[in-house]
Amino acid sequence: MRKSLILVATATLALSACSQNESGSPEAAVDEVAAEAIAPPAANEAAADSAAANEPGALPALDTIPVSLPQLAYIYDYRWQMPAAEIGALQRRHASLCEQQGPAVCQIIGMTKSGEDEGEVTGVLEMAVATRQARAFGALMEDEAEDAGAEQIAAEIASEELSKQLVDTEARLRSRTELRDRLQEVLRTRKGTVEELVEAERSVAAVNEEIDQARSWLKEMEGRVAYSRVTAHYETGTPVTSDFLGPVTGALGSLGWIFGYLVAFLILIGSVALPVGGVWWAARRLNWLGKPQDSATSA
Repeated sequence: MRKSLILVATATLALSACSQNESGSPEAAVDEVAAEAIAPPAANEAAADSAAANEPGALPALDTIPVSLPQLAYIYDYRWQMPAAEIGALQRRHASLCEQQGPAVCQIIGMTKSGEDEGEVTGVLEMAVATRQARAFGALMEDEAEDAGAEQIAAEIASEELSKQLVDTEARLRSRTELRDRLQEVLRTRKGTVEELVEAERSVAAVNEEIDQARSWLKEMEGRVAYSRVTAHYETGTPVTSDFLGPVTGALGSLGWIFGYLVAFLILIGSVALPVGGVWWAARRLNWLGKPQDSATSA
């Protein structure tokens, strides 16, 4: 860049020397060359900004403001529906896809499957994926599911703001570190009574514990920002029956419901009618036994 500016300046000085009677003194030509050499960068930047602003879909350029970007922990959730016998195969394909990316990009956190192949089956695959590759990895998972004939019924991307927690934890870590350094300085210089030195040693141990805890919190939150959680859910759909078997199955289910209520009604009636009938029968029996005795007495 400097060589090109020197060449431009030399050529301009030569031209200005030849036409100094028309354009003025050589010093003025030198000033013009210097001004032109300084002006182009700003002009080029302005032209580039205007060109970028004129592009369709481009946002206007913002002024340079020293701000920190928000620290977000992303959570990706996918849900597929497919026949029960094919859930395990797709789950294994997604797990193999994660392992192919390498541990620096994708790691399997958990993998579960429950249910019988003849009935309802559910499966879950949890992974930690590098945030910058999370969306691309989700697209690869969708391609694998589409090839397997699965139907995607849900897809969700959520995030959690961790900027404030990170800033607060870093500030606490700095303050605790400064306090530990001061306490250690007191122990090194041996200034103070024995009780004060013993208390300083206890304080150093407590502060070190707080520092370790803050560092673990900070590392855990930074890990959540760097690696997004991707969860894949697998489930079976509602079984589809033919037009003939559908009404038959419904009718049989209705009959069972009706018979169940009928039996319950009979049990209820029996529990009431049997005691009442027993009392009535006992009363009639006693009355019948008493009638011959009355006739014998009258005779």
